[in-house]
Amino acid sequence: MKARIPLLALCVMLAAVPAAAQTLYDNGPINGNTDAWTINFGYAVSDTFNLYYGATVTGASFAMWLIPDDTLTSAELSITSLPFGGTSYFDRTVNFTTGPCNGNQYGYYVCQENTAFNGPNLTAGTYWLTLQNASVPSGDPVYWDENSGPSRSRELGLPVLPIVGTIPSESFTILGGNSTTCMCGCGVKPDCEASAAAASQSVPEPGSMILLGSEWVALFGVLRRKFL
Repeated sequence: MKARIPLLALCVMLAAVPAAAQTLYDNGPINGNTDAWTINFGYAVSDTFNLYYGATVTGASFAMWLIPDDTLTSAELSITSLPFGGTSYFDRTVNFTTGPCNGNQYGYYVCQENTAFNGPNLTAGTYWLTLQNASVPSGDPVYWDENSGPSRSRELGLPVLPIVGTIPSESFTILGGNSTTCMCGCGVKPDCEASAAAASQSVPEPGSMILLGSEWVALFGVLRRKFL
């Protein structure tokens, strides 16, 4: 007779396995040839993103314009209820790894920059994601690619001239996991038992479960809008 795993035990095991990151919001493809906006030297850029269900943000991907041989190492990333203010849900310096890069007609490298972090649990709604204080070893400016996606966007000027302006939106993707997925203990749905039963068909062997447990300033005139 085929052994059956009790539903409660299955729920505990499922809760112990981290969900793979998925796309929570995508503002469209990289452009790389129209315009880009400075996110260091005192400038900040904020874009909206929408969540249609509760989710945990665990990372993001951006398109950046870099001077050849520069490497983006970090930037301050924040998630708030308003552009450059309101309720703060996350504000931290995050590190980046560089993905594919392509040159453009301006002589810059347009690179996909990826970051992963332990982000906030958010409910459904609209949020503002802001990048600023970007860092490269050379100290050169860093520009966030403009792609005019569906997001709304704002730019904050230099501290000596704190002007907020409306600009076209930028290339980015928000990653994370659905915090309301049926896992018996987190927001029970009518099909919870059926979902758990289906998942039991692929429960790892005991050896696999053990493995899972063990792995468990001259620039001021040109920086604001570099490209037309």
